[in-house]
Amino acid sequence: MSAERSGDTRFIADRMLGTLTRYLRFMGYDTTSANGLAEGNPREDTLLLDMAAQQHRLLLTRDAELARRGKEQAVYVRSEDVMEQVQQLIDYQLIRRRLAMSRCSLCNTALREANTCEIQHTDYAPKDWRNLSFFWCEHCKKLYWNGSHGKQLEERLGTGLEK
Repeated sequence: MSAERSGDTRFIADRMLGTLTRYLRFMGYDTTSANGLAEGNPREDTLLLDMAAQQHRLLLTRDAELARRGKEQAVYVRSEDVMEQVQQLIDYQLIRRRLAMSRCSLCNTALREANTCEIQHTDYAPKDWRNLSFFWCEHCKKLYWNGSHGKQLEERLGTGLEK
């Protein structure tokens, strides 16, 4: 688990990029999502642009018109495939290929080391936790560790867990 780097780009993603949002969070990038906003707001695109500017975030969108409106503050994500989306951001040198697992994939909260009580009282934690590191989301009360899911993400991303 690595400490978050202050030089990392922060993102805000539109509703069409939910899977990319989770991947970026697993990769350690501070990524908020339009999925956290109330649905049906006809001014959502303008709201996303305003949030990106105010929070110093780069807007990621599958909407070409929204990307055009956002100018240098937005990136049009071309593909529907999440691995192609990740590769596009790598090619643009906006992210690095890594698996940091320092953010909650659900809410974007920075994770902290889990204590023994949290591990023991989580019914989905592995029974044998020797040689495993556990992390906790204070907001979601969710436990994370680099088990089989983390290994699959490492393989998909073509990287190891960043120390």
